[in-house]
Amino acid sequence: MNQTRPVLPAALATMLSLLPVYPGSLLFVRALNLLLVRHLPTDTQAMLEGKKLRISVLDLQLSFDFQWRATSFSACRHGGEIDLTIGATAHDFLLLAQRREDPDTLFFSRRLQMEGDTELGLLVKNTLDAIEAPVFDPARLAPTRVLARFKSGLVREADART
Repeated sequence: MNQTRPVLPAALATMLSLLPVYPGSLLFVRALNLLLVRHLPTDTQAMLEGKKLRISVLDLQLSFDFQWRATSFSACRHGGEIDLTIGATAHDFLLLAQRREDPDTLFFSRRLQMEGDTELGLLVKNTLDAIEAPVFDPARLAPTRVLARFKSGLVREADART
């Protein structure tokens, strides 16, 4: 069965490909840290330590380089050796994050690409599979919920200083 998937306009991809990579990686790891870190077991964190990963959003011609350092993901400058590259379209990444599509299905239908350290790729896949809830819940981005989390963070920081 051939489903039609959304295709982003080529002009948008061309425009996005002109953006510098590092600021995008900073924003990407901020989102990863908000959405994913609390789900990562300690042993997984240890295995990710110092590994350089790249997420390539193929249809947008964007990539984000990052690595795990101690307690969170951090952005890396583009370039150098990458341990694992994971590539897919923006739509397929969204389906994965919402748990509406299985990574194995995407991989075997050639919609999800992995290059590099196979063991690291399996670790990432199995870790994401083990997370119970969808990682990306659009309702969490509602302005009132974002502001409530921001306010809560400010209160915690103020309490820590006193």
